[in-house]
Amino acid sequence: MEILHTDKAPAAIGPYSQAVEVGGFIFTSGQLGLIPDTGALAHSMAAQTVQALENVISVLKAASLTLDNVVKTTCYLKNMEDFSLFNEIYAQYFKDHKPARSCFAVARLPKDALVEIEVIAAR
Repeated sequence: MEILHTDKAPAAIGPYSQAVEVGGFIFTSGQLGLIPDTGALAHSMAAQTVQALENVISVLKAASLTLDNVVKTTCYLKNMEDFSLFNEIYAQYFKDHKPARSCFAVARLPKDALVEIEVIAAR
């Protein structure tokens, strides 16, 4: 197992890695809408979604991968009423590439974030 890390995405806020690679698969930890330079959450649901996806991209880039390598996403929303807005932004990033996905509403996310996204990617 190889631990992956980049300074282009927020550092882990607990005892875990940004991502690990094993057997040709990369498993990212959940990415919040944290701005890497400041550690602050972006202010709106839309901005947090964009930032979370940008953080995923940065972690994948550290493994020389892109969103095209993603085979599965798991998305957590604070409020399912944001599902349509989330989908609009998500679709702009994944375009024609449509990995498998699960999306859940959850009671609370770390730092009271509004969205968290984790992915599994394959080489």
